[in-house]
Amino acid sequence: MSSSYSSLDSTSVVAYQGEPGAYSHLACKHTFPHLRSVNCATFVDAMQMVEQGEATIAMIPVENSTAGRVEEIYRELKKTQLYVIKEHFEPVNHCLIGCHGSELSDIKRVGSHPQALAQCDNNIKSLGATNVAMYDTAGASKYLSESQDPTLGVISSSLAAELYDLKVLQSEFNDTKGNTTRFLVFAKQHKLPVFDVNKTYITSFMFRVRNVPAALYKAMGGFATNNINLLKLESYMVNGRFTATQFYIDVESHFQAPELQLALEELRFFSEDIRMLGTYLADDYRSVNNP
Repeated sequence: MSSSYSSLDSTSVVAYQGEPGAYSHLACKHTFPHLRSVNCATFVDAMQMVEQGEATIAMIPVENSTAGRVEEIYRELKKTQLYVIKEHFEPVNHCLIGCHGSELSDIKRVGSHPQALAQCDNNIKSLGATNVAMYDTAGASKYLSESQDPTLGVISSSLAAELYDLKVLQSEFNDTKGNTTRFLVFAKQHKLPVFDVNKTYITSFMFRVRNVPAALYKAMGGFATNNINLLKLESYMVNGRFTATQFYIDVESHFQAPELQLALEELRFFSEDIRMLGTYLADDYRSVNNP
């Protein structure tokens, strides 16, 4: 398997976390409509399916324009040997869903994944309802279809409402218009895309700075002097130690670009445990929404 994902055929499997109807499921259908989508209980399970050869790729959400990063993904990146071969931006239209016969005035509790609850926080408060954290958006719909609780509303997709025979009480329930989730596609192997100076690429990698004064400032200096755009820089603790910080970074550059090689050379001098996750084409969403 290489980064030329367009060569994948109908025998390939894309794994995702959640019940059928989850936003990850929608992302799979929109990005790889010809592939067979298989749902998993957790993000780790989806990535392990790829590691074990049971799936070709995994569709994993990493951040949302309203609620921020999906923190658990960054903790798992250190443990996996998978590579990033593609990014995808999925518009999120949260719906407040209830049982048939329920009305908005009946809803006393709203359940969903914590990310979805955060993305709809103001609208939930306007109902005077209580948050109920659940493991998955579509899973919340599945639970409601089984419990038939008229006082419970769940935040999920219109596809989930259809699949579980529920009623959409309010569409566009998210607080912010244009709510979008960024997904990364993970594969077991990676092949660099051919470097074309007329195209925009993203290179993702992880590193840990050495325990010396101003190490992060010095490590990042090469990107500034070589005029490389840093799109994302995330930090998280390693093994529960406050002195060991791991960083995840996205830069707007191809791995083979001379300027990125110079920046990485400086990064290596002040860092350790650098692991390249992959180089891939920037999604068209970036140019359309950030002209």
